[in-house]
Amino acid sequence: MLDHAREAVTLLHGKTRGDLANTRLLQLGLVRLVEIIGEAAARVSKDMQARHTSIPWEDVVGMRNKLIHGYDQVDLGILWDTVTDDLPQLIRQLEAALSVEPEA
Repeated sequence: MLDHAREAVTLLHGKTRGDLANTRLLQLGLVRLVEIIGEAAARVSKDMQARHTSIPWEDVVGMRNKLIHGYDQVDLGILWDTVTDDLPQLIRQLEAALSVEPEA
């Protein structure tokens, strides 16, 4: 999750909403990265999710589901907001969670 969230934020760095609206490869790349983040969140154990309740697990998985099942009607404004507003916060939350988890 963390790696793909970082990649999505980096991919959008220096870009505008207009760039997103006019660049199909950017759209596809961001959609795929957000899908992967959601899929990874769905695979996190319930125990781990319970230990890190500040992470909006259901929202992350829900966004993945909307993108996968609504592939023909992706709202680029919501995608932009997710990557620019939500993912930086998610990155901080995941970094904090990983810093307190024992090594596997």
